[in-house]
Amino acid sequence: MKVYGDYPAVRMRRMRRHDFSRRLMRENVLTADDLIYPVFVIDGKGRSEKVTSMPGVERLTLDRLLPVAERCLKLRIPAIALFPAIEQGLKTPEGTEAFNPKGLVPRVVAALKKRFPELGVMTDVALDPYTSHGQDGVIDDTGYILNDVTLDVLVKQALVQAEAGVDIVAPSDMMDGRIGRIREALEDAGHIHTKIMAYSAKYASGFYGPFRDAVRSAKFLGKSNKKTYQMDPGNSDEALWEVGLDLAEGADMVMVKPGLPYLDIVRRVKDEFSAPTYVYQVSGEYAMLRAAIANGWLAESCIMEVLLAFKRAGADGVLTYFALDAAKALAKR
Repeated sequence: MKVYGDYPAVRMRRMRRHDFSRRLMRENVLTADDLIYPVFVIDGKGRSEKVTSMPGVERLTLDRLLPVAERCLKLRIPAIALFPAIEQGLKTPEGTEAFNPKGLVPRVVAALKKRFPELGVMTDVALDPYTSHGQDGVIDDTGYILNDVTLDVLVKQALVQAEAGVDIVAPSDMMDGRIGRIREALEDAGHIHTKIMAYSAKYASGFYGPFRDAVRSAKFLGKSNKKTYQMDPGNSDEALWEVGLDLAEGADMVMVKPGLPYLDIVRRVKDEFSAPTYVYQVSGEYAMLRAAIANGWLAESCIMEVLLAFKRAGADGVLTYFALDAAKALAKR
């Protein structure tokens, strides 16, 4: 490097000195447009239930959810994602409540779209909230997930959600071939505008624990795991294979899950495919940050720092339980 006297010709700190120059050279920016807010819904009226492992997060009945949806609109959050916590008596080995057209999710979707048609609504396509064994599919006598039998149920679930008016169906089950089957069924039923966000690179992670508490599937899963269908955390190339298959089968968007421990996967997916790519900042990530902030170990600013990291890694958007807090903070800037 050419030097003048005792100093290099280029001083990197020169552009960091003032706020205006830092803003001028900023490479990635987080906005409310990047956020999707996951919410937990329960049946009934006038009820909310705290999720103890996720401080600040509650399960809500529809009437309690509607004001939250309105807040999302006011804060310019584009979409919410619904996750049901159904009653134990409705859970069965086959998860048949998942495709009940009068079930909790279709009713909530219809009400939200009627009241707030401009708010994007996304629904989970998976059976774990509905099965008495806590797995994401139909099992055989040994407990192994039957892939193609499960697909039949997932297709029915996606169609019921589409009929209710949902904007995005999001298969999170990790069964082989489910995107193609769902896309074909949606097209055949005339739901040509229903978008699919595929949980394409969903890892068998330990960071999902609080979520399973929230949807009341943890105790049913027991000591079982989901390693026969969710991805091995040691694999990276396999994620590209999964994403490529889902896009070829008709996915409009793909997702990497969890978030922060898998930023390298987000970057590889975006670089390889340039497709709309999303990341889920999962319940365990949320709980860790909340606990550390509550104990004074981390500053509140770490929330925004992590969300920005997802954008820097290549994500087009983030599913995060911090969405309301983040959008409020962004609105003040």
